[in-house]
Amino acid sequence: MIRPVSARAMTVWLACLSIAPLACAPQAMRGGPGTANPELDAPALSIKLDREDINYLVADYLKMLEVSRFWKTEVEQARSRPLVAIWPITNETSQHIDDQMATLLSSIETSLVNTGDVRVVDRARQEALVREIGLQQGATFDPASAQRLGRQLGVKYFFTGKISSVDERLSGLRRIQYSLFLQVVEIETGIIEFQNEVTRSKAVKR
Repeated sequence: MIRPVSARAMTVWLACLSIAPLACAPQAMRGGPGTANPELDAPALSIKLDREDINYLVADYLKMLEVSRFWKTEVEQARSRPLVAIWPITNETSQHIDDQMATLLSSIETSLVNTGDVRVVDRARQEALVREIGLQQGATFDPASAQRLGRQLGVKYFFTGKISSVDERLSGLRRIQYSLFLQVVEIETGIIEFQNEVTRSKAVKR
């Protein structure tokens, strides 16, 4: 049985026909500084990590790193800028966040380069050497492997760590607390020169 179209639905349909076709179609918009929607990236659209979260985590970590005793004495006062590399960060969350992990590594790399205090090994060069000497791609940090790779690259320090999460639910509220834990490891000795953990929470209410 065909049901009659309601008056309200008919009104909406006629309105769409009377307006320009694009007015009733999905509309794309551009956001960010210099656009009509400068705050478009600010709202959270999900409880997954997004670029805003990653920028916050990396910036907060770097802020603590740059005021640390290690950075002040071993980096800023060094005769020449130390060469550093970034070991792949381990994903210990329950989510598939490969894209976010790639963005995280790029953000850490860019932030370190922009300090002007260290030289950073290009990750493409590092990955090529990993394949060349037969190390497992993306493996968890291992001191022996890091030392071998570090000597090949001429690296003094490795940045390594993990990102984890705690997922909680209560009465229609879901909250995820993300933690980024990073260490700076001296290659030759295996000594942890600096480590810190920064956190970010996201939630959704149903």
